[in-house]
Amino acid sequence: MIPSDAHLPVVSPDVPDATEFRDPAAAVTRLQDLYKIAVEFLTDTFSKNVVGARPDTRFRAFYPEIRIRTSTFAQTDSRLSFGHVAGPGTYSTTVTRPDLFAGYLEQQIQLLIENHDEPVVIGVSDTPMPVHFAVSGEVAVPQEGALQFTLRDVFDVPDLATTNDDIVNGIDFHNEDGSKPLAPFTAQRIDYSLARLQHYTATSAEHFQNHVLFTNYQFYVEEFEAYGRKMLADPDSGYTSFVSTGNQVITDADAVLDAPAKMPQMPTYHLCREDGSGITLVNIGVGPSNAKTATDHIAVLRPHAWLMVGHCAGLRNSQRLGDFVLAHGYLREDHVLDDDLPVWMPIPALAEIQIALEEAVASVTKLEGYELKRIMRTGTVATIDNRNWELRDQDGPVQRLSQSRAVGLDMESATIAANGFRFRVPYGTLLCVSDKPLHGELKLPGMASDFYKTQVSRHLMIGIRAMERLREMPLERIHSRKLRSFEETAFL
Repeated sequence: MIPSDAHLPVVSPDVPDATEFRDPAAAVTRLQDLYKIAVEFLTDTFSKNVVGARPDTRFRAFYPEIRIRTSTFAQTDSRLSFGHVAGPGTYSTTVTRPDLFAGYLEQQIQLLIENHDEPVVIGVSDTPMPVHFAVSGEVAVPQEGALQFTLRDVFDVPDLATTNDDIVNGIDFHNEDGSKPLAPFTAQRIDYSLARLQHYTATSAEHFQNHVLFTNYQFYVEEFEAYGRKMLADPDSGYTSFVSTGNQVITDADAVLDAPAKMPQMPTYHLCREDGSGITLVNIGVGPSNAKTATDHIAVLRPHAWLMVGHCAGLRNSQRLGDFVLAHGYLREDHVLDDDLPVWMPIPALAEIQIALEEAVASVTKLEGYELKRIMRTGTVATIDNRNWELRDQDGPVQRLSQSRAVGLDMESATIAANGFRFRVPYGTLLCVSDKPLHGELKLPGMASDFYKTQVSRHLMIGIRAMERLREMPLERIHSRKLRSFEETAFL
């Protein structure tokens, strides 16, 4: 939405006319050119006008866009859940950071052209680029009131009215020009999340890998770094670097990583491969709010899968500390997604993820088939928003847990899985039983320390092995049709 600015003349950069492309690589190059023109224009004009009186001109640049027009239904492989639009019409999406998303954009554009035998049109959209996103990392944007003029009178600023999840939430969303959405996120929504990721994780979006592990304990971070260093020491591992908090990058297994002066809310670490198919570990801490925040923003990077590998309370007397719980269903009492994803909506288990996790457990523990039942149960995981639920009258909670047949309880897993379902990101959960509050085995300091020493390394390795198995699968197998609704965007 373009705000009213009739009181000031508007100056915008010169840009090439909208052009048809049948070569995906050339289309992405044009997107990069258009984006660069807009960013350089806003950075330059902002730098020149940030000090002094209000300019007598308004400066505006626009996001680039991808557009396609189809007049027929596509003849596509029915097994493919993406890469084609639902029916005849005009579809478009705004684009940001085409440098960061180059591989993703080229792949999605290629499928679109092949499946519809139509060119894509690359040009500028009518969506202004907020100056905050354009100059991020280059120039500091002063807070409101620090300038001699109101910033929004001269430059476009982020507008939450047009930064939302209407597309992924299944609302009947159309662009202002009447075209239908081509991708699950608009450029403004992506830029917003890229900025929040830097804030919460203290690492740049460029370092995030396509396979994301979430955990709720720092112990996993220490093991992940140790594993990362081991991989860097192995020239055949395929891993090229390890990135720590504060964007510290090492390629040598013996390199020193400095402890940050201040830890971010969600410390994040990346074991990288050149093609982005490595593994990212995010310590989201405790609670569904953190889980939602992390997944809300990581989703715009379109990861191939994310898994929760944390601790849970075992709810069955037959379970032992250190046993694993492979979630195949979720009892959602976290409440943070109630407005976006009704609790009556089932969150299905994804076969490819479940098989990868079970095979990883077998590989690491050396147990197979029926013997796996000695250490792992498959069942419902309950997620709640009250860490001290045990201190309340237990009649209500315990009855619901029993009725749901839940075998584990935590505060993050259902949120991560539900947001994976909502954002069309393949998801899964493998938890480790760290206490049994219903049976008098509380997680106390001495016991917990011994538990962590003996179980964390094995649990993390299972998560890594599962991701490595998923990495070997074709993308179209991982992105299940279970995650797609009636009329989906063509882009993943």
